[in-house]
Amino acid sequence: MNFETVIGLEVHAQLLTRSKMFCRCSADYASAPPNTHVCPVCLGMPGVLPVINRQAIEFTIMTALALNCTIAERTRFDRKNYPYPDLMKGYQISQYGAPIGAGGYLNIEVNGVRKKVGITRVHLEEDVAKLVHHTEPGGKSHSLVDVNRSGVPLMEVVGEPDLRSPEEARQYLIQLRSILRYLGVSTGNMEEGSFRCDANISIRPEGGPDAKAKVEVKNMNSFKAVYLALEYEAKRQRRQAAEGKRLVQETRGWVEEKGKTVAQRSKEYAHDYRYFPEPDLPPLVLSREWVGEIKAKLPELPEARRKRFIDEYNLPPDDADLLTRSREMADYEEDMVAAATLTLPNLPKAEAAKIGKNWLLGGVSRIMNTKSIHIVEFRKLVSPDKLVRLAVLNSEGKVSAATAKSMLEEMYSTGKDPDTLFREGERGQISDAQEIESAVGEVIKANPKAVADYKQGKEQSLKFLLGQVMRLTRGRVNPTLAEKELKKRLEG
Repeated sequence: MNFETVIGLEVHAQLLTRSKMFCRCSADYASAPPNTHVCPVCLGMPGVLPVINRQAIEFTIMTALALNCTIAERTRFDRKNYPYPDLMKGYQISQYGAPIGAGGYLNIEVNGVRKKVGITRVHLEEDVAKLVHHTEPGGKSHSLVDVNRSGVPLMEVVGEPDLRSPEEARQYLIQLRSILRYLGVSTGNMEEGSFRCDANISIRPEGGPDAKAKVEVKNMNSFKAVYLALEYEAKRQRRQAAEGKRLVQETRGWVEEKGKTVAQRSKEYAHDYRYFPEPDLPPLVLSREWVGEIKAKLPELPEARRKRFIDEYNLPPDDADLLTRSREMADYEEDMVAAATLTLPNLPKAEAAKIGKNWLLGGVSRIMNTKSIHIVEFRKLVSPDKLVRLAVLNSEGKVSAATAKSMLEEMYSTGKDPDTLFREGERGQISDAQEIESAVGEVIKANPKAVADYKQGKEQSLKFLLGQVMRLTRGRVNPTLAEKELKKRLEG
């Protein structure tokens, strides 16, 4: 029997508020010593009263609107009861019966095919404490509780089970994180735990309505981990079904070192949590005027910006997608377009955008990957107008492509502008016929074997010789003129 995979994702994102969800403790706990951002409220002391963080409500409304949800006119918080050690008071304040947003969708694209993925709900809750596990030399283990994270605003986005492959799940997470970062409501860093994903996965006969038992997969801290865990789990469930074994509803953890999921516990149902309205918090009325004000302040979102980059700048869809995944990268591109059209008034916008795209997806991305930095850090040292000036020097033939590349690296390491670097050293492109003839002659004399190979029909030898000319001139020679001179000498 052929099975199809059914996947639904539950994503938790910590919100970028200054204080916690229900108290005034700082939510910036990442580098703080354990148990220093705490108070009686987030410690769960008896008799304390929570107070709702208005900014967290606004951030959740922003996200729900960006995900095309309907915003509730009335919402409330509930108590979600479960006896885990990371919840000192034995329950979590969450939303269940009346979420802030519901009935939305998110568009994804996989292999050129666009798909609408339903969003069931967007709601708020408080994060839990962090357990730190220690094993002593003798093998005895114990756990410590760090309460700093407890009470940090946590937004949950529950997706419909509309995903049919691990790659669709990966693209969904990429698009969702991009939206959160555009809105400025979350850092979206999976490695730091501010963007966490639980995946519900099952299989069902192809085209049939009845799915097998649903499995929840946890402990995935990267997009790659999500992809690999779902790929493994889909194969495991098919293998179980093929062997006639019963699939059970359970929670499984992803063990990255072993590349497999392992059973953790039976899967809870909603009634296991014994939800009931939080008695210490009043229901909230979300006025249409306030929601309208929030909607009016939403930025241009990734999908709309991507479409505009394609339509207005004539960029290839794949390039537009890469440029608009990060709001800061897209801003840099637009600022380069503005700087280029200001420097060269007759330059069409599409040409200016192409210049920006080539540098951002080429030399700039290479530096970012090598240095493990974000475009924000790069921009501090190399502004868009500086990069445009470097591009102009290259396009005017004053510096070669190789020299421009090395200048870009120097611009990042020193913060200097390209004109200063150009004046400081021998960087001008060599186009003088006599200098090129001299360099080519020297290379031909030093590489008799490569010359002989070329004359015997080995075209690759020409590239080698051209590379030697570039090396001799430290990348300054005009490559077109150098190649022309090489051919003239070798074929003459």
